[in-house]
Formats: sequence, structure tokens, C-alpha cells
Amino acid sequence: MSESSYLPLVAILRGIQPHECLSLGRILVDAGYQMIEVPMNSPTPLASIELLAKEFGQDVLIGAGTVTSVEQVKQITAVGGKLMVAPNTNADVIRAAKQVGMYCMPGCITPTEALIALDAGADALKFFPAELTPPAVIKAINTILPAGTLVCAVGGVTSHNMADYMAAGCRGFGLGGSLYQPGISVEAFKHNAETLIKRFISLSQPQENQA
Repeated sequence: MSESSYLPLVAILRGIQPHECLSLGRILVDAGYQMIEVPMNSPTPLASIELLAKEFGQDVLIGAGTVTSVEQVKQITAVGGKLMVAPNTNADVIRAAKQVGMYCMPGCITPTEALIALDAGADALKFFPAELTPPAVIKAINTILPAGTLVCAVGGVTSHNMADYMAAGCRGFGLGGSLYQPGISVEAFKHNAETLIKRFISLSQPQENQA
């Protein structure tokens, strides 16, 4: 599977611990998720990323979020991570990740940051936090981006506001608190995972058919 063909829905497992990552990872993979992120400020994130990459890395893009340094890029690559998601736009971090073949989704919130990220090689743009970047703002910024730019909203995204962001030009999302929170039961996590991906697919299909 090429990177461009991954379903642009990033499952963000902030706070996950190694002992639960494989069982929850299996739920995500079975539900159809193809991008899984373990933020670097989670407990022992590299251990979780390594376990997920070994188990699901052949078919799913596994990696880290909250990546803020070139050194972290090296650490993530060393354990098999191939996805780099950042909260900010740092050209050095983006270039370092692209040099080792990672899929890069840096965070931005202004036109300047968005264009800097793309110039550095970003594969997709993460408008974060979405609470501070409402659909109207993303729609306006999207008009100056190169055609075909994958724009994703991250931060406060739920099944209830996906449609508004998609109408503004978002074609992908990062799902955090609406998907996973530390201590969540397996049943609740499974429900969240299935509800969110079904909502995304139901909104995406008509637009794809009209293209």
C-alpha cells in the first residue's frame, strides 16, 4: 500500500501504555484504521510504537505524535515508526523525517506555517488545535494552498463536527479524546472507533462519487 492510499484518519492514542497497545491496535485495524499515532508524551511511547509497528506495520502506518525534535525522529525510526505527526511547523524536523522516509503531518495554524511546512516536504497539514481553527478559517487558508494538499483537522474533532470541517475542505482528521482516553474500557474504545470511522466514511463517499 502506498502512503497516498492510506485512509486519512489518524487514531491518536495519547497516554496509552505498552500493555494495552496491541489489543486496542487490533480493534483499530479491524475497524479499518490505517494510521495510528502514539504521542511522544505518552508513557514509554517508543515501546508502544515498536510493539505496534512489529504487529501491524506491514499494513498500517504506525508512528508518533507530538514530535518536536530531530532527535525524536531518529528515536522513532529506530523502533520502526514511519509516521511523524507534530504539533507545530519545524522545517528541520520535517526534513529529517522525510530523509528517512517517514510520512509527515506537521501542525500549522496560519497560511505562513502551512506553506513553510509544504516547502519542507510535508505530506499533509494538520490544522491544530481545531478549536482555534474553525471551519471558516480553514476554508479561507485552503484557497491559497496548492491543489491536492491533504488538509486535516485535529483537536476537538468528533462525529458531530466532521461534516463542517469537510465542507471547509478537510479530507482527513486526527482523532484524540473522542476516540481514546487513558482508562477507557475496551468496549467504549471499540464503540468510539467504529462510530468515528463509519461517520467519516459516510461523509467521504458521496464527495468521492461526485468528483
